[in-house]
Amino acid sequence: MLTKRIIPCLDIKDGRTVKGTNFVDLRDAGDPVELGRLYAEQGADELVFLDITATVEKRKTLRELVNRISHGINIPFTVGGGISSVEDVSVLLQHGADKISVNTAAFKNPALITDLEKSFGSQCVVLAIDTRLEEDGNWYVYLNGGRTRTERLCTDWAKEGVARGAGEILLTSMNHDGTKQGFALDITAELSRSLQVPVIASGGGGNAAHFAEVFEKAGADAALAASIFHFKEVAIPDLKAELAARGLPIRR
Repeated sequence: MLTKRIIPCLDIKDGRTVKGTNFVDLRDAGDPVELGRLYAEQGADELVFLDITATVEKRKTLRELVNRISHGINIPFTVGGGISSVEDVSVLLQHGADKISVNTAAFKNPALITDLEKSFGSQCVVLAIDTRLEEDGNWYVYLNGGRTRTERLCTDWAKEGVARGAGEILLTSMNHDGTKQGFALDITAELSRSLQVPVIASGGGGNAAHFAEVFEKAGADAALAASIFHFKEVAIPDLKAELAARGLPIRR
């Protein structure tokens, strides 16, 4: 079994880290530069930065903030929000990003994934999918920071994204986001089984048992969380120690 990754996420709005529940009711969670440095020091395997209003506000990712964060960390750094072209990615890589995450723009123009893969390699391209389980029992893709529902099924879009060149899937369950009640095991397992690229589970992590569950039962390659780290409910070293004690392959 490959080493499982623990990934803190910085959701950014107006230059500050924020966190909500089910994609709404955002509250301030601190300075992203300080948080990024702290998580790197604590042993996070990677760091994700998502400028959550860039697409809605029709602007580019906050590249200077990306630059400041990148200078304080020594772990892989994924950046997303408002990315819609090869040029956007070039700028972010120059400012310290190691990988980029695309969501709405890639859904609206799937050829973007292929263009990015050809220019930077699949290892640089993370396809972020925000999805919600509806009453009909299907998981649908949502765009624009969870504001816009599509008729596309999550699994179908994930498969197309990988076929077009995405090297990783960042899967966020809107039903579980911020609840701290556990990850979405069923859709995570479905993607982990059907895709040949790593799947990052996001949404619902509240304690070590939840992380162990999504690794062991759903086959996730990594698990991402935000509020439990930002508000010091769970410390990364403690989380890793407990997962390692359960026999999971964790980088210490």
